[in-house]
Amino acid sequence: MQPNPIPIRLKEARKRKGLSQRELGIRTGMDENVASARMNQYEKGKHAPDIEILRSIAKELDVPLSYFFCDDETSAEIVKQLNRLSNDDRESILKIILEKVKD
Repeated sequence: MQPNPIPIRLKEARKRKGLSQRELGIRTGMDENVASARMNQYEKGKHAPDIEILRSIAKELDVPLSYFFCDDETSAEIVKQLNRLSNDDRESILKIILEKVKD
């Protein structure tokens, strides 16, 4: 059984952005008195953020929501980089992928 990817991805993205748990919590609308503790619980996997909180966290960390659900580093990096592209570029890449996996 693989570990829950959300705590792992959350901590990685937060550190990459250079934010403390408290700063991230406050930026996503949490009360400053509980922001650090709540983010810590999310990163430890003791509690999971609901989808709206996770969406706010993703926006603050400049990653797509789907990034938090990737089971491996390659998929996570692909999702992050795809998110940086225009819709037209993503469509072009999707066509290439579909051609590669065509049966």
